Amino acid sequence: MEGSFGEEGPAASVPLAKWRSDFSRVFQHYLDRSTPHTVGRWLGTTAVALIYSLRVYFVQGFYIVTYGLGIYLLNLLIGFLSPMVDPELEASDGLSLPTRGSDEFKPFIRRLPEFKFWYSITKAFCVAFVMTFFPVFDVPVFWPILLCYWVVLFVLTMKRQIVHMMKYKYVPFNMGKQRYGGKKGPGSSSSTSKD
Repeated sequence: MEGSFGEEGPAASVPLAKWRSDFSRVFQHYLDRSTPHTVGRWLGTTAVALIYSLRVYFVQGFYIVTYGLGIYLLNLLIGFLSPMVDPELEASDGLSLPTRGSDEFKPFIRRLPEFKFWYSITKAFCVAFVMTFFPVFDVPVFWPILLCYWVVLFVLTMKRQIVHMMKYKYVPFNMGKQRYGGKKGPGSSSSTSKD
């Protein structure tokens, strides 16, 4: 009798492990396929955020969950706007960002890439949405104080980030493809004609 019980335990976990492995593989496949569709991904995340907002609005609760979500999103935003290598640490090592035309060009590489930023935000909204179905997370709190505190925290954090960006002269956004003026041909308007 003991042998049959011991054999059922591992035998029962094999289909579950196979199902988890299959689900993980299919999920990763669709996640990889969504990578080039930036606008579609962000529209989907906006829809998830709207659904979460409507849920919190109609339930009139879960303000602590929303506050925690806001702090987490602020942390993700800072990672998205920050360079992978902090210029303050690089400057202390004798290395620094290029400031002259003769310096080596270093492209801006984010600490948190756009895809991971999007994926983390979407996951956070989904987890927060699921948490709104458990009354244990609905702690009574005066929400305007939480909102004011979050706004102050956001303004101070963004101010510090913008000052850092200005001090080390980096811009975390691409404003389109950069175009360089090539050599002007003889038919260009900038050439001078001899009289």
